Amino acid sequence: MHRSTEDKHDVSPMCSENDAINPSKAYIDQEPLRLPATPSRKLLEHALLLIAREHGGDTSCAKAAEQELACWRAANPSHESAYQWALRAWACSDARALRDHVPIPPTQAERGIRVRRDRRRVIATLGIAGIAAGVGRWFWSQSVQELVLQTERAQLLSKELSDGSQVDLGAHTTAHVLYYADRREVRLNRGEARFVVQPDAKRPFIVTTDWGRVRVVGTVFSVAARDGHMSVAVAEGRVEVWANHKAGRPFDTDSASPSVMLGPGDAIQTDHQGLGDPRRIQTADVGAWRQGWLVFDGTRLPEAIDRWNDYMTKPLVLGADPALDTLRLTGSFPMRDPDAFLSSLPKILPIKMAQRADGVVVIRAR
Repeated sequence: MHRSTEDKHDVSPMCSENDAINPSKAYIDQEPLRLPATPSRKLLEHALLLIAREHGGDTSCAKAAEQELACWRAANPSHESAYQWALRAWACSDARALRDHVPIPPTQAERGIRVRRDRRRVIATLGIAGIAAGVGRWFWSQSVQELVLQTERAQLLSKELSDGSQVDLGAHTTAHVLYYADRREVRLNRGEARFVVQPDAKRPFIVTTDWGRVRVVGTVFSVAARDGHMSVAVAEGRVEVWANHKAGRPFDTDSASPSVMLGPGDAIQTDHQGLGDPRRIQTADVGAWRQGWLVFDGTRLPEAIDRWNDYMTKPLVLGADPALDTLRLTGSFPMRDPDAFLSSLPKILPIKMAQRADGVVVIRAR
């Protein structure tokens, strides 16, 4: 379809992060921790083992462990990086913090000499390897960056994450970003987001919704969560998709292989019934709302109206006729000209429109 260049302003202005918007409504940003490069699990656990030896046993054993640790740190820059991560984990992991991960005897001590004494007691109970593994499990579960991103009606938001990945939020969208030492996660609660992911084989990038999960290493793709389903579309690279349901029943995605692998130009939906059929799309249409366009490809009319309502000051109202639920819309429409969309809709689908006294447009079956 030909794309018009008309620039009417029937829709509220769209905002980026640098525009004059209310930050409390647009996003909540917690600064990421500045830590060295993420070490491998093997190096981290070895560093923790050496640190644990420093805190266990008699003075001579602790001195020997201290010398061994110093030599190990100096041998390779990756060892020093692992030590810095391990030191932070150890500093944060007094008996209280570890209690949920290893069976540590109760203690009232929190700081100073009494904390060191409690650690020695734990080391004696679990063994040095046991405590290092316990701290390691605790550490890998801790987030190193947390963001809550949110847009209101007719707002857009662009945010660069600490690893250089880019996330763009469509209107009326909420996402929770959690970066861990071994993975990067985004929980998309509602709306639509486009991701440009920096490659990191050690930390896959995962997006979750109520209807499924998407995992990538580095790629460009979009995920939408609305109207009872998740939609995934890929512009570059490959993504793995899991459906949270199979044949209408909840499905454990943690232990299962991906439901499907998508490549450039692939799109799919998942809902409470499971995975839909893959379909082909234009890669330029992935996240087209960033350029001011709403693109529909066999989209159910109720979903298309919901997407338009995210950008309109006066929402469109769909009539109660069940026939409207079966209609599907295909086409590209400029978001800043909803009048053009409304005038063309009766020419595309068997519908009619009426305007109420308050100016709200009601769409009914013809």
